[in-house]
Amino acid sequence: MADLFAWTDGACSGNPGPGGWGVLLRALNAGAVVKERELQGGEADTTNNRMELMAAIRALEVLERESAITIITDSAYVKNGVTSWIHGWKRNGWKTSANKPVANVELWQRLDVAQARHRVVWQWIKGHAGHPENERADELARAGMKPFKGGKP
Repeated sequence: MADLFAWTDGACSGNPGPGGWGVLLRALNAGAVVKERELQGGEADTTNNRMELMAAIRALEVLERESAITIITDSAYVKNGVTSWIHGWKRNGWKTSANKPVANVELWQRLDVAQARHRVVWQWIKGHAGHPENERADELARAGMKPFKGGKP
């Protein structure tokens, strides 16, 4: 049986500004790539945090059946949010410990629903540190952003 991994990344040109998200999905068997799929998308006016969340959401939503998956992200915001902060937010009616509305609440709720269908292990890695799969996810995020940049380089 293959092990499933998703490297996710978000990018933004300006914050807010045009943004993109990217996912590299790989099924590995004994360390060898059995299957690979790349996903990307973007929005015209967004933030980096929203794109990081969208990458993780799409990695989970694209799976057609319940799966065990390891999601590797370079976003401490996503990793800490989904493994720690979200529990308190849900208990507090989607409010922070300061009783303020959670930023990007609709995406956090969507991620919560998406991950509930699967057995997810979350890992954080340092971005732009030479991890080939993370670099590929970054390239996909930048490609996802490109149609929304309006001719900017």
